Amino acid sequence: MNRLKNVAQLPPKGWNSWDCYGASVTEAEVLANAEYMATHLKQHGWEYVIVDIQWYEPAAVSSIYNAFYPLEMDGFSRLMPAVNRFPSAQGGKGFAPLAQKIHDMGLKFGIHIMRGIPRQAVHQNTPLFGTDQRARDIAHTNSICPWNTDMYGINPNAPGAQQYYNSMFAQYAEWGVDFVKVDDIGASRLYPPLHRDEIKMLRTAIDHSGRDMVLSLSPGPAPLEEAALLKQNANMWRMTDDFWDRWHNLKDMFERAAKWWPLVGGHGWPDCDMLPLGNIGVRSVDGNWPHPWGQAGANRMTRFTKDEQKTMMTLWTIFRSPMFFGGELRNNDEWTLGLITNPVLTEMHRTISHSNPVGSNFPGVTEWHAVGEGASYVAYFNLSDSAVEITQAHTGVSVWEGKPVNKGAKTSIPAHGVELVKIFV
Repeated sequence: MNRLKNVAQLPPKGWNSWDCYGASVTEAEVLANAEYMATHLKQHGWEYVIVDIQWYEPAAVSSIYNAFYPLEMDGFSRLMPAVNRFPSAQGGKGFAPLAQKIHDMGLKFGIHIMRGIPRQAVHQNTPLFGTDQRARDIAHTNSICPWNTDMYGINPNAPGAQQYYNSMFAQYAEWGVDFVKVDDIGASRLYPPLHRDEIKMLRTAIDHSGRDMVLSLSPGPAPLEEAALLKQNANMWRMTDDFWDRWHNLKDMFERAAKWWPLVGGHGWPDCDMLPLGNIGVRSVDGNWPHPWGQAGANRMTRFTKDEQKTMMTLWTIFRSPMFFGGELRNNDEWTLGLITNPVLTEMHRTISHSNPVGSNFPGVTEWHAVGEGASYVAYFNLSDSAVEITQAHTGVSVWEGKPVNKGAKTSIPAHGVELVKIFV
């Protein structure tokens, strides 16, 4: 049974630990952010709580990885939560206790994994569950992640290879995992191969597990020519490298969205990546290209201006990207909370049936139209570095200003800002 269409009927929304905690998030921090979400965000569609990379690494302190550090692993070559960071995992319980606590809040639980099998399992040639093969028999030791030392790729033609992925996802099903973000599987700007065979193996493993799980593929940018493969096997795939709070990254996203918009929907969602909002960099790095990991980050608030934050939220909404908040939720101010719970944006994200960019008559302005239930929308994005005046083409309500607009009226849009109009039909 293909379980792809059982999940992600709407673009998923949630919180991910990466932007604020890198590889070092703890169980207490995950639960605290989940409690905030249950109290303040759940009614606005935010429901997934994601533990990002290296939850199995006991010594992780930031998003700068400890090369070849011993990882926590069970007797069948499968990674386990580091109990010094996730104490409820003691006794081989894995993430089951943490997932249950999050489920009890009415939320869903997810994890990040790297494709493949742990290098330490291959070096020790440990057993695999459900097969007589061992770790060394299924490893593709020339297929390695260029920025993390944890894993080898898997040889898709090796006996026992699919059984290994099946055993991983069977364990995740037992834990109660609802969402799996798989990294080093999608094409990236610096390291372009798309691991097509392992994507198919992941799909098979989820279907075999008997549990519905969202499958998210990273990094990016995903190749447009592989859209059919991606839609057949995954619910989300990244259109971009790691996205950080720099204007050039946000401006670049418009070109990416313009390429992918015809393929949005149908249980498959091109992914603009996380929202670097609020208090980010708590124990993470800056993300400063061209060096992949940038500089040591500081505990800081987002660098995006308020106008840029509105632009980002409007684009992610009208394009219908998945939305995953990257900051420490407990430190949100009222403005940030209002930004991510805007009722019109929540409605748009849930109800848009068609959305596409159109030509604009105003220099520096990119225009998007969308149709929802009982309303349509138009967004004027000012991508230039100075204010632009537009003439309203419709009568409706200015969403961010919260006031009526009339057809023919003049509106000034600040640099890097947006005018979003809800038009009643």
